[in-house]
Amino acid sequence: LVSVLSSALIVYRLPWTWKCSKLLMKFIHAGLNTIAMILAIVSMVAVFEYHNARNIPNMYSLHSWIGLTAVIFYSLQLFLGFAIFLLPFAPVPLRAALMPIHVYSGLTIFAAVIATALMGITEKLIFSLKTPSYSASPPEATFVNCLGLLLVIFGALILWMASRPHWKRPPEENAKILRPIGGTPEGTEAESTMTDGSNGDKSDLRINSEAARKQNLKPDEACQRSTM
Repeated sequence: LVSVLSSALIVYRLPWTWKCSKLLMKFIHAGLNTIAMILAIVSMVAVFEYHNARNIPNMYSLHSWIGLTAVIFYSLQLFLGFAIFLLPFAPVPLRAALMPIHVYSGLTIFAAVIATALMGITEKLIFSLKTPSYSASPPEATFVNCLGLLLVIFGALILWMASRPHWKRPPEENAKILRPIGGTPEGTEAESTMTDGSNGDKSDLRINSEAARKQNLKPDEACQRSTM
């Protein structure tokens, strides 16, 4: 869940994916989240079956509480993401209103998953290390503590990448994707057409005024010539 969910979080933040279509990136994002959800469900089933086979109580530790809460909210996040952002039925104002909540909840769930993993490995060390105990700092404890520090650094790096504005997908790429095939970008050809039209109108007015002025001068010149 940690590795696949982190990949799903930063899939929009990788510069080499900005040239891909927005729809393709949506499918990749949804696919990675679906894989992570399936793996999380398989893991939870394995844990409950292991506890029941060993007569270990279920759902008594903070690790299990936060872990189950993260999985429940993650399933809701995945369902709402499919229904609102992937399927083309939700109106655009609703998507725009829910997008900040969707991003914030995704980052919060990822942080909860990191915390669950840290509590899980600590709990495993306390129960497993007997001789010597965890408090004696054996090599196994040092190794797993270093693993926990690397997990914290990894989670902080993912959250930093997902929250930086300059790592966001450029809006002009989104405009190209949303533009219909054969269409033109807003503010380019339309504005040039309007500008060309206005310039054409001004030139036509100047030509007409010059012609009218010449027509008005011709009778006067003819009269002067006849008088001379």
